[in-house]
Amino acid sequence: MFKRAPMLIFGLAHDFFGFHDSGNHLNDNEVFHDRDIFLEDYKEMNRSFKIYVYPHRRNDPFANVLLPVNYEPGGNYASESYFKKALAKSHFVTRNPSEADLFFLPFSIASLRHDKRVGVGGIQDFIKDYIFNVSHNYPYWNRTNGADHFYVACHSIGKLAMDKAAEVKVNAIQVVCSSTYFVTGYVAHKDASMPQIWPRKGDPPKQEISKRKKLAFYAGAMNSPVRKNLVQTWGNDSEISVHHSRLKTPYSEALLTSKYCIHAKGFEVNTARIGDALYYGCVPVILADHYDLPFADILNWRSFSVVVATVDVPVLKKILKEIDFDEYLRRQNNVLKVRSHFQWHHFPVDFDAFYMVIYELWLRRSSVRGSLSALL
Repeated sequence: MFKRAPMLIFGLAHDFFGFHDSGNHLNDNEVFHDRDIFLEDYKEMNRSFKIYVYPHRRNDPFANVLLPVNYEPGGNYASESYFKKALAKSHFVTRNPSEADLFFLPFSIASLRHDKRVGVGGIQDFIKDYIFNVSHNYPYWNRTNGADHFYVACHSIGKLAMDKAAEVKVNAIQVVCSSTYFVTGYVAHKDASMPQIWPRKGDPPKQEISKRKKLAFYAGAMNSPVRKNLVQTWGNDSEISVHHSRLKTPYSEALLTSKYCIHAKGFEVNTARIGDALYYGCVPVILADHYDLPFADILNWRSFSVVVATVDVPVLKKILKEIDFDEYLRRQNNVLKVRSHFQWHHFPVDFDAFYMVIYELWLRRSSVRGSLSALL
């Protein structure tokens, strides 16, 4: 299906067998797996990639679900809305479906969840009916049974939303934040991981390394065994600062004064903590097994983060202490290089989160280009 295979195979095996990141890997100095290939592909993507968005009127009863929001997105699941707003303003959209590489199913899981006419319990039926209408009113779905279609969802309920539309889950490209290849419903390489990013205004802050006194930091709700184990093990430590609830002091201050910022799995493998860490120049520590990390087809996560198996929580300090200061500086410097890829903008900016998601979609464009004229 892919015209250029994603470059994740080693990373998947590494995480699956539970090895922690020792830092001794080939080419770990490089932020990109292959920068030259990425830039070559990126240029071609900008030149030729086209997406057809199923059209809906502004007076549609569910315009709030199907059209981009007319306000500034916020909160934990803003990535979904930012993508849709950015796509609508981009040069990738075509009104001519015969030249489209992919077709966008523009329903918003977050909006459906909050719509009193639908709610959590009605999302599956809404999606089922939507796909029925698309497949009966347009010829495009039926050419590939949806393999050249995609939807975007940041809330974890997005995976369950397809339970009554199995053809979407099996065939379409699912661009989701809760991207774990350990459970049924997400297929690495077919589907794509999108970062969960809390929107922030302005340029990221600068902080001198000498002011990062804490070894590591975590704060959050205790909604998973991983987080409970983390707090029970390191809750009273003088170098690793972990908290079982929200901080009473500014969250940003803790991120700016720590060398490493811990992303610990909650209900799902994803949270906004990776985006938070990158924004504040803190090296992320990934405590979430089987997480298909965002943009892992493009970025070498070992160059700017530390991946630790959840079973290794008791030796977390040892793992971090074994990373010498020069190695920490290299990773922290790479954090500053990659964080622009984890930011949304009102109008897309080259190489930002929108363009990185688009590139992941470009890698997954179908090689099957049926002739519309034969179907019409």
